Amino acid sequence: MKATLILIATSLPVWLLAHPGHGETEGFSIIHYFTEPMHAIITVGAMVALYAGIRYLRSKKVKS
Repeated sequence: MKATLILIATSLPVWLLAHPGHGETEGFSIIHYFTEPMHAIITVGAMVALYAGIRYLRSKKVKS
């Protein structure tokens, strides 16, 4: 688990680089993050991970 967190932390600067399209559309609006494919993939992935985490924690509480 520590190795995964270290890998994520060290690769964050690469993920945060601007992609083509910033400045051409509303780059700082919420619509941009749901319509641009680079952001949409991350957004959907984060939502799925959050959903899975919540389900896992809830199922763990039910078993206790």
